[in-house]
Amino acid sequence: MGEDRWMDLDKLHAEQLDIAKAILASASSIAVLTGAGISTDSGIPDFRGPSGVWTRNPEAEKRSTIQYYLSDPQVRRDAWRLRAASEMFDAQPNAGHDAITALDRSGRLHTLVTQNIDGLHVLSGTSPDRVVEIHGTVHKWECVECGVRGPMEEALERVRAGEEDPSCPLCGGIVKSATILFGQSLVAADLLRAERAALEAEVLVAVGTSLSVYPVAAMVPAAMEQGHPVIIVNAESTPFDDQAAVILRGSASLVLPAMFI
Repeated sequence: MGEDRWMDLDKLHAEQLDIAKAILASASSIAVLTGAGISTDSGIPDFRGPSGVWTRNPEAEKRSTIQYYLSDPQVRRDAWRLRAASEMFDAQPNAGHDAITALDRSGRLHTLVTQNIDGLHVLSGTSPDRVVEIHGTVHKWECVECGVRGPMEEALERVRAGEEDPSCPLCGGIVKSATILFGQSLVAADLLRAERAALEAEVLVAVGTSLSVYPVAAMVPAAMEQGHPVIIVNAESTPFDDQAAVILRGSASLVLPAMFI
């Protein structure tokens, strides 16, 4: 297995990898933006890719849209049923997450902005103080009425005990995961941290993201306008490929250890 891994590494564009490593070696402050592509090797499917959840089943997008979630009890029942059976809660960080944690422990990680809701960066050991979960987290539930939150496992235990659409234990309001659904605004403080990371860090590394979802994708042009090099690690092309300092195609769990460690 290890030998196969190094054979795969040999297939990477060695020159591009060397350039990326040189850029990173000279930087004392590095910002990282991650998307679904970093978690696919942990068994979590992406949403917008060729085999993504929404690509294969457009109806699934309703469960992530606040309008449908609030107005349709069946959408909520379906969402809770799927959460209770989801493998996301058993997923473990992969070598890509661990490489970013190593970067953090080196003292050079400015901020990690993630579009993912799986919590794997924190589970890997990256300092929560440096992580911005721009779309929230699936590991907590929240009430849309009073705003109270609690561990997701508490809500899932109620679902497994027979409650199809658990309500808020405090006010009786509708409960959802503590994630940002379509139709909801992102947290202003999180957006400000993402913007500051793009402007302040000497290098921005974008990993496993299509860079098509705004406003967080704006980190890339913001960094470029400051003259900061941007390294893109992604399996598919992005709108910023022709402006990036380095592009590395391939699995994040393979590329990041070769680049960071």
